[in-house]
Amino acid sequence: MTGASYSDPRLAAIYDPLNADSTDRDFYVALAGDEAKTTLDMGCGTGRLACALAARGHQTTGAEPAAAMLNIARHRPGAEAVTWIESGAAELSVDARFDLIIMTGHVFQVFLDDVDVVSVLSNLRRHLAPGGRVAFETRNQAVQDWDTWRPEQTFEMIEVSGVGMVGYHCDIASLDGQRLTFESHFRFAADDIVVAPQTLCFMTQGELAGLLSDAGYTDITWYGDWDKTPPGPTQPEIIVVAGP
Repeated sequence: MTGASYSDPRLAAIYDPLNADSTDRDFYVALAGDEAKTTLDMGCGTGRLACALAARGHQTTGAEPAAAMLNIARHRPGAEAVTWIESGAAELSVDARFDLIIMTGHVFQVFLDDVDVVSVLSNLRRHLAPGGRVAFETRNQAVQDWDTWRPEQTFEMIEVSGVGMVGYHCDIASLDGQRLTFESHFRFAADDIVVAPQTLCFMTQGELAGLLSDAGYTDITWYGDWDKTPPGPTQPEIIVVAGP
């Protein structure tokens, strides 16, 4: 997930090796299908999904507010086939209209209150082509997987090209209702440690359904995991594919 911390070029360089799993990207590439579409990867980060979509023949735009992440995306193999925009979701304003808009990496959770969520979802809806869909995921609040976001469970050494070995762990700073603040710790050397805090919003499927309705979405498909199982109290994800 991208966030304010990834405006730091050193931390942006760690994002890919820290998030190597491709299960979510595979889901969204399959969702786009084989028929050429106009696609927007909103919060594209380092551009892995956007480039994968473009490689499949989709006319793809990648939008990302963190310049350091976007710089990596623009230099990725295949990046020349993607239109890159430095923009967040709420302020996005382009003439293009998209058959599919995707927010992955749990980026949806950085929007912390109902007003922000409705503003973002409404703006993305305005950028849909007729019949278009917005797709994204949020962690299922009921599972409370943040219980495992502790140093003893998250510590790893990461090899980063051009940087070397970086120690990483995260820890919970606070939990206040829907909002959880955690800290990512990056150890470049004994005297070079960066601590990057981030706050995420967790919500239930019912709460999210209400916000989607407020933003003008009426046609919604729900999944509980990347294998398209239905949502439920023990499923790790709440995955949304929605249209007006």
